[in-house]
Amino acid sequence: MNRLKLTKYRYLIGIDEVGRGPIAGPVAVGAFVFLNTAAAKLFRGVKESKQLNEKQREEWFSRILDAQKSGDIDFRVAFKSERIIDRLGLTWAIRSALESSLNGLEIDPNSCQVLLDGGLKAPAEYVNQCTIIKGDEKEKVIALASICAKVLRDRKMNKLAVKHLEYGFEKHKGYGTKAHYEAINRLGMLSVHRRSFLTK
Repeated sequence: MNRLKLTKYRYLIGIDEVGRGPIAGPVAVGAFVFLNTAAAKLFRGVKESKQLNEKQREEWFSRILDAQKSGDIDFRVAFKSERIIDRLGLTWAIRSALESSLNGLEIDPNSCQVLLDGGLKAPAEYVNQCTIIKGDEKEKVIALASICAKVLRDRKMNKLAVKHLEYGFEKHKGYGTKAHYEAINRLGMLSVHRRSFLTK
């Protein structure tokens, strides 16, 4: 991990999205930035979110929050709801969430290098950006962005699980598992379900 090296740019930002595939709940995009050269050392051994279980992700996220309080890193996670996804499309929702998460960092685009997981693209003003296939497995800063987005999205789905016990959101997080489809067939769709998945 962390093969790319910063040269003239002061900040290194990683971007990743979570929630492209679920049939319920929002999409989330995380933006993570190292604010000093020593910050990366605080996260030795980190893996991208899909390689971690929920407990491990929460443990890493706790370390991320501590580092944020210390001023070593910063992050933002932006969400776009299932209603926005249905109305304007998943591609638009991801692009809009990405822009919101980047803008939330309040970092001059000319002072940073942005590394994005494959398929993502930052706004044009971020001139120095690089899209990396499976970037969350190759670059620590992208892996950390993926953890932030995954943890905060999962927490939203866990809150839904308390409201709608029969749907099992705490287990599948809104993905189209057999149990989830069975719950929809038995109980009907909720407002958090993406109507657009019915057309696929």
